[in-house]
Amino acid sequence: MKWRRKELGIEMESDEEEQRVPLRNRAELSDVIPVEQDDGPNPVVAIWYKEEFRETMDYFRALYKADERSPRALELTSMAIEFNPGNYTVWHFRRSVLEALRHDLHAELALTERIAQTNSKNYQLWHHRRWVAEKLGTSATTEELRFTQRILSMDSKHYHAWSHRQWVLQALGGWEQELDYCHHLLQEDIFNNSAWNQRYFVITRSPFLGGLKAMRESEVCYTLNAIVTCPENESSWRYLRGLYKDDNSSWVNNPQISSVCLEIINAKANFVFALSTLLDLISHGFQPSQEFKDAVDALRISDSQPRDSDVAKAACSVLESVDSLRANYWKWYNSKHFQNA
Repeated sequence: MKWRRKELGIEMESDEEEQRVPLRNRAELSDVIPVEQDDGPNPVVAIWYKEEFRETMDYFRALYKADERSPRALELTSMAIEFNPGNYTVWHFRRSVLEALRHDLHAELALTERIAQTNSKNYQLWHHRRWVAEKLGTSATTEELRFTQRILSMDSKHYHAWSHRQWVLQALGGWEQELDYCHHLLQEDIFNNSAWNQRYFVITRSPFLGGLKAMRESEVCYTLNAIVTCPENESSWRYLRGLYKDDNSSWVNNPQISSVCLEIINAKANFVFALSTLLDLISHGFQPSQEFKDAVDALRISDSQPRDSDVAKAACSVLESVDSLRANYWKWYNSKHFQNA
């Protein structure tokens, strides 16, 4: 039997794949002299390896040392990767062999996808996948977006998948449906901060949407609807603030934002982020009305809690009480921004 591994997408020539023939007994490797691992003359703690792994790496080292870029070298890297998908040297050599053989890189994408099913957070795997996609160019765009979508359907905050997806969009294209994809993810889970991050990435980087200022009005409406639906979701509040990056004047002067803050504060539930947003507005020049004063005053936990005629100081006082995790921060924020007000 030849030593091709079904689980790596390389065709088996025998149904008895579990019956492994040692490499030293295989005719196609009879001319190869294995190179053992050099642990030095007196290793302090010698590592114990399984015999199959040790032998595979000994033969790999021999072909690597000879810089042999052949079909058997490619197959040997498949075996080595199966034993240890995190071995950077094996992946690096495999790329050299793939180039030399002009191997079918679409098949290589299929191989990496199979490995990702059980080892999706492997840095070397994603680096290799990007290299292959870059070689294939725009012909790989659709498959790469589908691939990351499959990974994200299992782990919606998978860092490697999001990073790869952003690279694909910038290097290979595929922006057209990305905003809809973000919307789909947020419909499934409005707390998905990775999807909010991707949405911001799209509106600020897509060559088809016109940039942040062009998208601001529609995105503010979209975000405010999300906030009203779930005011305790910090991600949507952060996204809203990001829509006014480097434009505090527009941030302060949009009545929709202060109006939503007032609505949520008046509801007296899940108002922490509404209060903190109000404070941010005030620190940049917003002048709260009597309605805000009354709404914030109504949030006092008890009558024993002192009243403060200054809306900002009153809001900080409320946050010190209800947002215990950041109580010291709100004390500092009060002293820094409003102590002389």
